[in-house]
Amino acid sequence: MGLFSKFKKGLSKGSELLQGAIDRVSGRGSLSEDDLFELEEAFYSCDFGPETTEDILSQVQLAHRNNKDLRGEDVRQIARTVLAEVLQGSEGRLEAPSAKPEVICLIGVNGSGKTTTSAKLGHLFTQDGKTVLLGACDTFRAAATEQLKAWSTRLNLDLVSGHHGADAAAVAYDAHSSASSKACDYLLLDTAGRLHVKEHLMEELSKLKRVLQKKDSSCPHHSWLVIDGSTGTNGVAQAKIFHEKFGLTGLVITKLDGTSKGGALVSIYRELKLPVYFLGLGEQPDDLQPFSVEAYLDSLLPELVGASDSAA
Repeated sequence: MGLFSKFKKGLSKGSELLQGAIDRVSGRGSLSEDDLFELEEAFYSCDFGPETTEDILSQVQLAHRNNKDLRGEDVRQIARTVLAEVLQGSEGRLEAPSAKPEVICLIGVNGSGKTTTSAKLGHLFTQDGKTVLLGACDTFRAAATEQLKAWSTRLNLDLVSGHHGADAAAVAYDAHSSASSKACDYLLLDTAGRLHVKEHLMEELSKLKRVLQKKDSSCPHHSWLVIDGSTGTNGVAQAKIFHEKFGLTGLVITKLDGTSKGGALVSIYRELKLPVYFLGLGEQPDDLQPFSVEAYLDSLLPELVGASDSAA
């Protein structure tokens, strides 16, 4: 399945909601106040956030004043233009590792999908010819290490882990030593889920960073917040505090295939200007895909109704 097809399938719930509203008003000729309200409700329901939704609706209203026969397709193009402008610079891209290993630390709240994302990233990198080591630094949830072990076996990935309750920073240190000795391109650290309002848990992340910096002062090279896309704009509050406490460098948005709230990443990017590196669009290893603004917009708001998968 091509990249566009994966995005289209993964974001189908949000797309159906938006296109349903747009299609309902597209055959009515002039847009009424009720039509505008229906469009507003649809964009809010997709969790684009108040600022972006208001930007879209204000542009629609402006266009409507200039053209009383504004059609649904015009609304679609206006929304795409606004979203493209908001998302300028949002595509996170990894350059070739400047140091070996290049350390990527995955953090976030419980249930966001960090463990699965760690394994899927490892798979994606190895498919690209890179060498990878996984570090199981979630030592508080016994099932997390077992889950990562199962994934590493399934995907033939090397793993360093500790016993249940072990010091997460010590596991990270050992994982870095192993990755260095093997000259791995990437070290992916799966950390324990933690509420962003718990100070002692946030301090543990700081300790992990300090210990890694004994091996390499630039570690971690990447600190990505993994956010469950179904939480919608609630992810903004998470991202703010994690960013303040740990210094985030990017985002991974997961579980977008099960929600209509695909607009949440727009809200988060608009608030913090943190690049989005990957989207989780399904349960299979290759359903974690690099974020693409073009594929995102083409999936949520295709320029033509019934757009084909020719780009797949």
